[in-house]
Amino acid sequence: MVKGTEVHEVSHKYALGLILALGGGYLDAYTYIARGGVFANAQTGNIVLLGLSLASMEWIRAVCYIFPIIAFMAGIIICEVVKRNVAKGIVHWKQYIVLLEMITIAVVTFMPKGKVGGINCDMIANIMISFVCSLQVQSFRKIRGIVCATTMCTGNLRSATESLTLFMSSKEKKHLHNAGKFFGIVLFFVLGAVISSFLTNMFSEKSAIFVLLVLGIAFAVMFFKATPHKDGATDAQ
Repeated sequence: MVKGTEVHEVSHKYALGLILALGGGYLDAYTYIARGGVFANAQTGNIVLLGLSLASMEWIRAVCYIFPIIAFMAGIIICEVVKRNVAKGIVHWKQYIVLLEMITIAVVTFMPKGKVGGINCDMIANIMISFVCSLQVQSFRKIRGIVCATTMCTGNLRSATESLTLFMSSKEKKHLHNAGKFFGIVLFFVLGAVISSFLTNMFSEKSAIFVLLVLGIAFAVMFFKATPHKDGATDAQ
């Protein structure tokens, strides 16, 4: 290997990060439009609402907010179990995670809206999407040497602004490149939300099926070998 050259794991390819961010934005808009006006990707809102419910002693409502939090935690645990137990081969362990995401989304696609027989299908769908997002955020944490998330934007926006500020003070191009990467992830997240707005308004809860196409592309991209580059970044498995 040439000195200073790092071979990145294929799952850290920037194009893959953009694809996953597209799917992340799509799902966040989908749950808001079709599944009860909630954002299921991140758990900050659920934790705050859990606290408010406990403060007002609304125990049943509090339990409802606990379930997506537990589902999110379960996704993290499953990622770590798969990572440690799947042998290296043609199929990468992260591809198994993407397949699990696809199976879960397929179930959500054919889950009816609203309540059926007293069961709140939207709540169950949102819990399942929280699970999917935890799988993704835990499995794909590093892209081209930068730590970022493909299911939420707050951290990416912070990092993009920080990198831009560092470039303005130091004039080092690496900071500008990093800012561009972060802003790119945010842009594709927004693009996913825009696409979701059109498709979800057309196909309602069934529009989740389009995420399967995005995840299918992500799964296929990981079969391509990583290529070396000289940006000096290193990635953890």
